[in-house]
Amino acid sequence: MSCSKCQEGFVLPGDPIGNIEQDFLKAYHASAPNGETSQRSLIFLTDAFGLPLKNCKIMADNLAKRLECDVWVPDYFDGKPIASLDKLEAPDPGVNMSILGWIKYIFAGIPNIPALIHSRHSVVDKRVILFIDLINEKKRYKKLYCFGGSTAIRFAGTELIHSAVICHPAGCKMSEVEAIRVPTSWACAEEDFFWSHPKRLQHEAILAGRKDKEGFVEYEFKDYKGTAHGFAIRPNLNAPEVKLAYEEAFEQTIEWFNKTLVV
Repeated sequence: MSCSKCQEGFVLPGDPIGNIEQDFLKAYHASAPNGETSQRSLIFLTDAFGLPLKNCKIMADNLAKRLECDVWVPDYFDGKPIASLDKLEAPDPGVNMSILGWIKYIFAGIPNIPALIHSRHSVVDKRVILFIDLINEKKRYKKLYCFGGSTAIRFAGTELIHSAVICHPAGCKMSEVEAIRVPTSWACAEEDFFWSHPKRLQHEAILAGRKDKEGFVEYEFKDYKGTAHGFAIRPNLNAPEVKLAYEEAFEQTIEWFNKTLVV
């Protein structure tokens, strides 16, 4: 079951300017500016709300503009995202869920079980691989990078992408972090229900332990005060500390990809 914080957050202002591409498995496409031919592309792996929440599309537009490349947001939930927009709530750092809150959450999550089965990791990963194979065949990008959460961690352990930015992942296995083979940049919430600070330190230690050894890959971890899970994609822009963290995490993403993916 996805965590309660996965179903919290805010809608970004503005409207998307890209397109849903039917020939690319109904993925959202934010084109490189001025119609330029892009040699590199970003795969934006959404949160539990998928394509229906416009935040991912607005961010894809902004990333395409700043990185001067194509950005794709695949519908890797196949039209059935885990979380629905009518459950979008505001995150509240510093407040832990009560026992009664947990009971309510568990019962509220029962209707999501079919969507969770439909979008379990093994199935989602196959959809992403199918999409990557498709754009490799039709677009022939020289470099692919990835933005996302726990799914991005899994793909950072493959040969399909060349760099990744990971924002407050909703849980991952130690073995998945150990398998990482590309440069990774991590944007970390101060309070994260599904990715606690001790776990975040363990994951950093795994990557740090490779230093001066075969298999070492570049990495960075940045922590953002006053934030909860979801701040980098569903921020409360009316909260100054959260707004600043969201903006800084976006700049972290731009800087990392510009640093690690020179074509």
